[in-house]
Amino acid sequence: MIVAITGGTGFIGKRLVLRHLAAGDTVRVLTRRPSTNTGLPETVHLYHANLTNSAEDLIPFVDGADVLYHCAGEIRNEACMQAVHVTGTNNLLDAAVNKIGRWVQLSSVGVYGPQFSGIITEETPLNPVGIYETTKTESERLLIQAGERRGIDFSILRPCKVYGPEMRNRDLFQLINVINNGLFFFIGKPGAYANYIHVDNVVEGLVRCGTMSAAQGKIYNIADSRTLEDFVSTISHSLGKPLPTLRLPKPLVTVIVLSLSWLPRWPLTLSRVAGLTSTCIYSNLRIEQELEYRHLHLMEDGLCEIVDLWKQTLSV
Repeated sequence: MIVAITGGTGFIGKRLVLRHLAAGDTVRVLTRRPSTNTGLPETVHLYHANLTNSAEDLIPFVDGADVLYHCAGEIRNEACMQAVHVTGTNNLLDAAVNKIGRWVQLSSVGVYGPQFSGIITEETPLNPVGIYETTKTESERLLIQAGERRGIDFSILRPCKVYGPEMRNRDLFQLINVINNGLFFFIGKPGAYANYIHVDNVVEGLVRCGTMSAAQGKIYNIADSRTLEDFVSTISHSLGKPLPTLRLPKPLVTVIVLSLSWLPRWPLTLSRVAGLTSTCIYSNLRIEQELEYRHLHLMEDGLCEIVDLWKQTLSV
């Protein structure tokens, strides 16, 4: 099988590359980097082009691919998000028409917008907030439209927060550090949930979207959810620390955050308070039923892995 991957040098894309190489597939990766600086195995076929330039430059990359995984994304520079997520997707679609088997798009549950309660399914209305979320939503719309009007066979995967080795986001490391130092406290009533997904589970979901006929034209959420109490308990146990017991009312914490937000490196923000008190869950029911998906890494094992990585940073 010939597999083409955008974003193949990134956190998720690189694991996807290795997964397909291990299966004996021919893997193409689109990159702007010099061929000596990708960090990928030499067996990967590199195609040098920029998604945002033109569709014509992308044709050799996509031509004849059985599966095209569109994993490229910009998560830091807001000025580039429109170009990467919208212009880049549009160019890639123009190049891919009648030249690929299936297109699998890596999206995000961010397309639903901020969610603080309830069970979020693929039928939940989209309500993106912020440039990243709105451009990812527009990227999805372009693909769905291409499926309807241009006959592109596609599937979309929407993961929640992705974690694992080599992750760039250090929020989990910060949380581990706070728990280790005995500074963590719960906010509001019990019942909040943590929604995370291990990178290898995301890769498993992508592969199933790319290889199973049932995924054609479908959109799937993928998440692993635990109560915040269980989430923190797993981290505390892995650290050899007692489970935090302090719980403060949300109104009091909100006042504290607003009063002290001017302090340098103040860790709590209103968005983090909202996240630590959210009771929403992202449902996996569709991908489990239709694609027979099951987690390769349970959250308990994944969190222990991250705690071990955090400990290694202390010794560096």
